[in-house]
Amino acid sequence: MQVEASASASVKAFEMVQQLASSNAVVVFSCSDCCMSTVVKRLLFSLGVGPTIVELDEHASGQAMEAALYQLSGTLQPVLAVFVGGKFLGGVQTLMASHINGSLIPLLKEAGALWL
Repeated sequence: MQVEASASASVKAFEMVQQLASSNAVVVFSCSDCCMSTVVKRLLFSLGVGPTIVELDEHASGQAMEAALYQLSGTLQPVLAVFVGGKFLGGVQTLMASHINGSLIPLLKEAGALWL
Protein backbone atom coordinates (compact mmCIF):
# COMPACT_ATOMS: atom_id res chain seq x y z
CA MET A 1 0.00 0.00 0.00
CA GLN A 2 2.81 2.41 0.86
CA VAL A 3 4.56 1.68 -2.46
CA GLU A 4 1.35 2.61 -4.33
CA ALA A 5 1.06 5.90 -2.41
CA SER A 6 4.71 6.69 -3.12
CA ALA A 7 4.29 5.91 -6.83
CA SER A 8 1.14 8.02 -6.96
CA ALA A 9 2.90 10.99 -5.32
CA SER A 10 5.77 10.61 -7.76
CA VAL A 11 3.42 10.65 -10.76
CA LYS A 12 1.59 13.70 -9.39
CA ALA A 13 4.88 15.55 -8.84
CA PHE A 14 6.03 14.72 -12.36
CA GLU A 15 2.70 15.95 -13.75
CA MET A 16 2.99 19.13 -11.66
CA VAL A 17 6.47 19.80 -13.08
CA GLN A 18 5.24 19.15 -16.62
CA GLN A 19 2.18 21.38 -16.12
CA LEU A 20 4.27 24.27 -14.80
CA ALA A 21 6.82 23.89 -17.59
CA SER A 22 4.25 23.72 -20.37
CA SER A 23 2.12 26.63 -19.16
CA ASN A 24 4.94 29.15 -18.64
CA ALA A 25 7.57 30.48 -21.06
CA VAL A 26 10.41 30.04 -18.56
CA VAL A 27 10.36 28.10 -15.30
CA VAL A 28 13.19 27.84 -12.79
CA PHE A 29 13.04 25.13 -10.15
CA SER A 30 15.51 26.12 -7.47
CA CYS A 31 16.27 26.27 -3.77
CA SER A 32 16.10 29.61 -2.02
CA ASP A 33 19.55 29.27 -0.42
CA CYS A 34 21.41 28.06 -3.54
CA CYS A 35 23.95 30.55 -4.91
CA MET A 36 23.76 29.03 -8.40
CA SER A 37 20.00 29.55 -8.38
CA THR A 38 20.62 33.21 -7.62
CA VAL A 39 22.99 33.43 -10.60
CA VAL A 40 20.40 31.90 -12.94
CA LYS A 41 17.59 34.14 -11.71
CA ARG A 42 19.73 37.28 -11.96
CA LEU A 43 20.82 36.42 -15.49
CA LEU A 44 17.25 35.87 -16.62
CA PHE A 45 16.01 39.06 -14.92
CA SER A 46 18.89 41.04 -16.44
CA LEU A 47 17.82 39.85 -19.90
CA GLY A 48 14.29 41.07 -19.24
CA VAL A 49 12.77 37.66 -18.61
CA GLY A 50 10.27 37.21 -15.79
CA PRO A 51 10.55 33.49 -15.11
CA THR A 52 8.15 31.48 -13.01
CA ILE A 53 10.23 30.48 -10.00
CA VAL A 54 9.49 27.46 -7.85
CA GLU A 55 11.54 27.36 -4.66
CA LEU A 56 11.53 23.64 -3.93
CA ASP A 57 12.58 24.09 -0.31
CA GLU A 58 9.53 26.31 0.29
CA HIS A 59 6.95 24.37 -1.77
CA ALA A 60 4.62 21.83 -0.14
CA SER A 61 5.43 19.26 -2.86
CA GLY A 62 9.06 20.36 -3.20
CA GLN A 63 10.69 17.06 -2.29
CA ALA A 64 8.50 15.08 -4.67
CA MET A 65 9.09 17.60 -7.48
CA GLU A 66 12.83 17.46 -6.78
CA ALA A 67 12.74 13.67 -7.21
CA ALA A 68 10.87 14.11 -10.50
CA LEU A 69 13.50 16.63 -11.66
CA TYR A 70 16.31 14.22 -10.81
CA GLN A 71 14.59 11.67 -13.06
CA LEU A 72 14.14 14.22 -15.84
CA SER A 73 17.72 15.43 -15.72
CA GLY A 74 19.23 11.98 -15.35
CA THR A 75 21.86 13.29 -12.94
CA LEU A 76 22.49 13.26 -9.24
CA GLN A 77 23.57 16.90 -9.15
CA PRO A 78 21.77 19.38 -6.93
CA VAL A 79 18.54 20.35 -8.57
CA LEU A 80 18.48 23.63 -10.39
CA ALA A 81 16.32 23.02 -13.40
CA VAL A 82 15.43 25.50 -16.12
CA PHE A 83 12.63 24.91 -18.60
CA VAL A 84 12.22 27.14 -21.65
CA GLY A 85 9.20 26.81 -23.90
CA GLY A 86 8.03 23.72 -22.05
CA LYS A 87 11.30 21.87 -22.63
CA PHE A 88 13.97 20.99 -20.11
CA LEU A 89 17.01 23.15 -20.87
CA GLY A 90 19.24 22.05 -18.00
CA GLY A 91 20.96 23.63 -15.06
CA VAL A 92 23.28 26.56 -14.54
CA GLN A 93 26.03 25.22 -16.82
CA THR A 94 23.68 24.73 -19.75
CA LEU A 95 22.02 28.10 -19.26
CA MET A 96 25.35 29.95 -19.03
CA ALA A 97 26.80 28.07 -22.01
CA SER A 98 23.70 28.94 -24.05
CA HIS A 99 24.06 32.58 -23.05
CA ILE A 100 27.77 32.67 -23.92
CA ASN A 101 27.36 30.92 -27.29
CA GLY A 102 24.45 33.20 -28.24
CA SER A 103 21.71 30.58 -28.42
CA LEU A 104 19.84 31.64 -25.27
CA ILE A 105 18.27 34.87 -26.57
CA PRO A 106 16.75 33.23 -29.70
CA LEU A 107 15.48 30.38 -27.52
CA LEU A 108 13.83 32.82 -25.12
CA LYS A 109 12.29 34.75 -28.02
CA GLU A 110 10.93 31.56 -29.55
CA ALA A 111 9.35 30.62 -26.22
CA GLY A 112 7.69 34.04 -25.93
CA ALA A 113 9.74 35.11 -22.93
CA LEU A 114 11.34 38.02 -24.83
CA TRP A 115 9.82 40.27 -27.45
CA LEU A 116 12.79 42.43 -28.49
